[in-house]
Amino acid sequence: MTKPKVKKIWIDLDNSPHVPFFKPIVDELTKRGYSMILTARDCFQVCELADLWHLEHKRVGRHFGKNVVMKSCGLILRSMQLAPLILSEKPDLAVSHGSRSQVILAQVLGMPSVVILDYEYARVLTRPTWVIAPDVIPEGNMHAVKKGFLSYPGIKEDVYAPSFKPDPTLREDLKLDKSKIVITIRPPATYAHYHNPEAETLFVAITDYLGKQDKVQMVMVPRNQQQETYITQKWPELCQRGVIIIPDHVVDGLNLIWHSDLVISGGGTMNREAAALGVPVYSFFRGKIGAVDRYLVEKDRLVLLSSINDIFLKLKIEKRDIEKNNSHTSNGACESIVQSIIRIIEN
Repeated sequence: MTKPKVKKIWIDLDNSPHVPFFKPIVDELTKRGYSMILTARDCFQVCELADLWHLEHKRVGRHFGKNVVMKSCGLILRSMQLAPLILSEKPDLAVSHGSRSQVILAQVLGMPSVVILDYEYARVLTRPTWVIAPDVIPEGNMHAVKKGFLSYPGIKEDVYAPSFKPDPTLREDLKLDKSKIVITIRPPATYAHYHNPEAETLFVAITDYLGKQDKVQMVMVPRNQQQETYITQKWPELCQRGVIIIPDHVVDGLNLIWHSDLVISGGGTMNREAAALGVPVYSFFRGKIGAVDRYLVEKDRLVLLSSINDIFLKLKIEKRDIEKNNSHTSNGACESIVQSIIRIIEN
């Protein structure tokens, strides 16, 4: 009697938040007997994070900047770069958290694709076979798919936050002062199609304001080298005095958030990671607010900073009791996503 063929799943890590997100999903699918092939785009520290999270991967392609024409050409080029590997590996299903290059290639090869999304206003250039999204996003708000829409409970960050274990060596590693209020700040995603320049104005105003406060230490997490250069040139004195710290190596984002008194970000993932860990968090994202963030605002787990005036009115600069705030439990998000992927690949 011949053994049944082991089905293979291709996961493409297209952006840095996808690494911790897919780690528990990959582990669970591997435990259940599926073969995995992972590819990673060489940008935004994706490959470095994949190494940090012990995810074996193939490095393919890079980012082509924010110029619309170059981005479009880059998507096609990366699909072509992925093609030889994927034709050789012959996966049965393509899965990503919004990799356009993967969906394009899967469509060309006639391979079913699954796109997991948590922002309903993300631009979708091609239609995946299936979409999986948090249940707070109404199905009618999602872009059309070929076969169907599946949902999971909670938010994307609930997939991996429950397995988080703090590492206290981070404080010494980054030279964080225990007497200071540690604030982790993530600049806006200036390359994203949904970027609004108002977020850059707020980022500067927030940093200027915090730089004048006593006992504040800011840990900046730039998205690329250009942002790092901008920060060091814009606030050289704060950087020299250690008021602004930019890690010189990849750090575990969840661990950094956990050891922060509050988090301020111009993007989505770090905000929602803080919300998942129960850390006070403020968002100066100025794109269209999605259902997940509206849900977190309604639950008082996220505060929106929509104007410079909000910085003075809403921002609470105070230490938090880290030991007291140490519970984060699973709500079944990971298991729900794994079961949906299995259902799709087995049907």
